[in-house]
Amino acid sequence: MKKLFKGFAVAAALTVSAGAALNAHANTEALDQILEQVKQNRISEGKINKAREQEFLSDRADKQALLNKAKRDLAAEKARGERLNKQFKQNEVTLAEKETELVNAQGTLGEMFGVVRRSAADAIGSIEASIVSAEKPGRAEVLRSLAAAKELPTTRELEDLWIAFQTEMTESAKTSTFEAEVAELSGDINVKSVTRIGNFNLITQDGYVVYDAENKAIVPLGKQPASNVVSTIGDLLNTPATGYVPFVVDPTRGAILRLNTQKASVEERWHQGDTVGYIITALLALGALIALVRFVDLMLVGAKIKSQIKNASNPSDNNPLGRILKVYHDNKNQDVENLELKLDEAILRETPRIEAGINIIKILAAIAPLLGLLGTVVGMILTFESITLFGTGDPKIMAGNISLALVTTALGLIAALPLILLHAIVAGRSKSILHILDEQSAGIVAAHAEKEKA
Repeated sequence: MKKLFKGFAVAAALTVSAGAALNAHANTEALDQILEQVKQNRISEGKINKAREQEFLSDRADKQALLNKAKRDLAAEKARGERLNKQFKQNEVTLAEKETELVNAQGTLGEMFGVVRRSAADAIGSIEASIVSAEKPGRAEVLRSLAAAKELPTTRELEDLWIAFQTEMTESAKTSTFEAEVAELSGDINVKSVTRIGNFNLITQDGYVVYDAENKAIVPLGKQPASNVVSTIGDLLNTPATGYVPFVVDPTRGAILRLNTQKASVEERWHQGDTVGYIITALLALGALIALVRFVDLMLVGAKIKSQIKNASNPSDNNPLGRILKVYHDNKNQDVENLELKLDEAILRETPRIEAGINIIKILAAIAPLLGLLGTVVGMILTFESITLFGTGDPKIMAGNISLALVTTALGLIAALPLILLHAIVAGRSKSILHILDEQSAGIVAAHAEKEKA
C-alpha cells in the first residue's frame, strides 16, 4: 500500500511539473508577440510623425509665400494711395481753376440762373395750390426740375417757366368748364362738369367745391353757404358765355367757404338751447297761436259790430252789440238809471269774451325771458362743473354749456319781443271793440234820456 501511494504521489508530481512547464512556454510566446507589436507600432508612429512634420513644413512654406505676397500688395497699395492723393490734390486745384473759368464765362448769366431757380422755387407752392391746377395738373413739375437744376437753364426751360407764369395769369381771368372727378361726402367719386371762376372758386350743379392741393383732388364742402349765396350758382351756369350775372366769389380761394362749414346754422343754434330752449319755443308758438286765434276772432266780431251799427233796429245775437241792443229793447220802459245799469251789466257780460286769452299772451311774454335766465344759470353751473372736472385746458369742453347759457337768453328775448307786440295788437283790438260798445251804450242812454224829457 505504501509503495502504491508513493507511486501515485510521484505520478502527480510529474503531472504538475509538466503543466507548469507548458504554462511558462505559453507566457513566453505572448510576451514575444507583445514586444513584436510594440516594435511595429513604434515604426508606424514614426512614419506618421514624419509625414505630419513634412506637412507642417510644407504649410509653413505656403504661409510664408502668402505673407510675402501680402507685403508686396501692401507696398503696392501704399504707393497707389500716394499717387491718388497727389492726383486728388491736383484735381482740386484744377477744379477750382475750372470753376473760376466757369464763373468768368457765365458773367451775368450766373445771376439769371439764380433768379430762375429762386423764381421757380417760389412759384411751386402757389401753382400747386392754385385752382387752375384742378383743370391743368402737372404744371409744377417743370418748375420743380428748374429749382433743382445744377446747370444753366436752356432756352426751352426758360420758355417753360415763362409759359407757367403766363398760364396762371391768363387762366385767372377766365371762367372755364371742364369734366373732372369730384369726391362725394359719401366717399364715392363721380365725374362731373366743374366750372372754374378764375383762380377763386370751383362750382358744380350741386354747389361750391374746393380743390385739395395736397391730394390733388376736388372735394365737396361739408356744408354749403346760405341759400342766397348758392342761388347765384344756378344763375351763373344758366347764363350764356357772353352775358353777365351777379355771383358771390370767395377771394380767399375757398378759405372762407371752409370756415363757413364750421359756422353753426340757426337750427343748430336752436338745438344748443337744449330743453330750456325747446320750452321757450313752445311758449312762443302757444302765445302766437292764441294771439292769432284771438285776432281773427276779434276781426270777425268787429266786422259783425259794424254791420250791426248799420242795422241797429234789428239786433242779432251773433255779436256783442246786437245782444246789448236786445237788452235795450227789452228794457225800453225802464228809467234812465235802470237802463244804464242794465246796459253796463250787458257790457260786463261781453267783456270776458272779448278779452279772453289776452292776459295769457302777456303772461307768456313775461315767462319767456325768465326761462331764458334759468337756462343761463343752468349753463353757467354746468360750465363751472366742467372746469372743476377737466380744468380750462380745452375750451371745447365748456363751449356746449356756454352755448346753452347764451342761446337760452337769446331765445327768451326773441320769444318775449313778438309776444309783447302780439299782446299789444290783440289788446288794442279788444279795447277798440269795448270802446264801441261803451260808445253805443252811452248813445242809447242819452237818446232814452232825451225821450223821457220830451
